[in-house]
Amino acid sequence: MPGFMQSLQRLRGKLIANAALAPYTWFRVGGAADLLFIPADIEDLADFLKQLPADVPVTVLGVGSNTIVRDGGLEGVVIRLVGRYWAGVDAAAEQSGKPVVNVRAGALDLSVAKTAAKAGIEGLSFLSGIPGSIGGAVRTNAGCYGRELKDCVLEIQGISRSGEQVTFFGPQASGKTPQINFSYRHTDFPEDVIITGLSLMGAGWSDPELLQAQIVSHQNTRAETQPIREKTGGSTFANPDPPGTPNACSSWKLIDAAGCRGLRVGGAQVSEKHCNFLINTGAASASDIEALGELVRARVYADSGVELRWEVRRIGRLQSPKTAANEIVD
Repeated sequence: MPGFMQSLQRLRGKLIANAALAPYTWFRVGGAADLLFIPADIEDLADFLKQLPADVPVTVLGVGSNTIVRDGGLEGVVIRLVGRYWAGVDAAAEQSGKPVVNVRAGALDLSVAKTAAKAGIEGLSFLSGIPGSIGGAVRTNAGCYGRELKDCVLEIQGISRSGEQVTFFGPQASGKTPQINFSYRHTDFPEDVIITGLSLMGAGWSDPELLQAQIVSHQNTRAETQPIREKTGGSTFANPDPPGTPNACSSWKLIDAAGCRGLRVGGAQVSEKHCNFLINTGAASASDIEALGELVRARVYADSGVELRWEVRRIGRLQSPKTAANEIVD
């Protein structure tokens, strides 16, 4: 048990020492957190951070959709913004004649899309194609179907490492200078701020039934083309070129051309269905999955000269290296 745990007071959330993290990641791999905290609400999170010693590392895990937690686990504190409070979505606001959806960071992207569609708010259905929670989607400027987070972010609410609540203007904040730079699958959002909520602007109003049909179509397409029922973490590598770039190449095509479809390292495999997805076939370790990703990057670079960039976040401590003992299967 971490020594500082005894000094924490007035907390209403859950505190768990030496907490297993594998059950909380979509890959179902990884070691334990020194301490796991699930805050009851924003005030509870602020109280916790104000009491936490400044030298203790803090990591936000979210729902673990695009994350590899390494086998050695995570030092310090892992914070998960999950539960009914953190999943809140309110689609009742309006600004400058356009609809606004206010969401807390733990709301699933799919839930945000469905709530907006039910209210007749256009322009947010693309979120149904992004796995995970809306807070995590910010840092990578997640997107699909021709839209990304920068197209709808008004404001981002957060809490600093010292427990102070802060707000940042996004690209859609009318009359305000954006405080966060968004680019293809990247933002420069401060690493020491925990995202607690967002205000998203819709593109306008539309027929709720039409919008709901769009979401069903997006979900059907994902099921047909991606291994969504496997233990995976979503798209592994960002496409080398942003959408709309002349002669843009896709990561999956480069991976396929390098002969990596079906490639295995230990219990990890490049998906046969969509080769920009890595899957845990059942007995993979985090090191298997990460080693497989690095092997794919090396083979793609050797074949095409393109250096793929990880889109999946890799965090935590490495255990004793055992990659050399892992079996590689073409």
